[in-house]
Amino acid sequence: MSIAENIQEVRTRIAAAAQAAGRDPREITLCGASKMNDAAACREAVAAGIDVLGENRVQELLAKYDQHAYDGAPLHFIGHLQRNKVRQIVGKVDLIQSVGSLELLDEIEKCAEKNNLRQDILLEVNIGGEESKSGFAPGELEAAGQAAAQREHLRVLGLMTIPPVEAAPGENVPYFEKVRSLYVDMNTKMFHNGFKYLSMGMSGDFEEAVRAGATMVRVGTAIFGARDYTQKK
Repeated sequence: MSIAENIQEVRTRIAAAAQAAGRDPREITLCGASKMNDAAACREAVAAGIDVLGENRVQELLAKYDQHAYDGAPLHFIGHLQRNKVRQIVGKVDLIQSVGSLELLDEIEKCAEKNNLRQDILLEVNIGGEESKSGFAPGELEAAGQAAAQREHLRVLGLMTIPPVEAAPGENVPYFEKVRSLYVDMNTKMFHNGFKYLSMGMSGDFEEAVRAGATMVRVGTAIFGARDYTQKK
């Protein structure tokens, strides 16, 4: 199947999951996770009407940015972001989804101020408490939200999470539901209902995430096909 056909198939599955939960499918933003796919594939996804493209690696994003791979669609950074690479993407991406430390908040604020702009971000939640993953623990989230709200050049638009890899279908539902609860609580109490994105769910579990309340899913292989991890990073 082509990328356009895959996007349509994913949208059909999103719609079915949303309707099963009594939701409007138009509430869900489809982010095409284009890691390890070339500029032509990105342009094909844009032509097919993808809502957003998301990149995991700064170097890859910059290379494809210069090739106009993302023209016509918003661009999000969705991978682990090192502080020393923040300056390379602030102002280039519409949203940084993976902000999971106070140090990273500080660096983004500094770079955004230097560029005289306001950078939209999501706070990343390490809902599974995994040492191998970045993100704020649920108990740290309120303080992180307060810290972000005090920074003049940042705007928090919601939360993002990557739960543990499922051993069996449905195992991530409790994690999704916990993050949804955190999202509603923070949005109401701290951000005056200004949140826009609850970003959770990928190719293997996006339907579960939609049923649990996600407003954005990050789908890679189901759109672009299996990645070739023998490629150099």
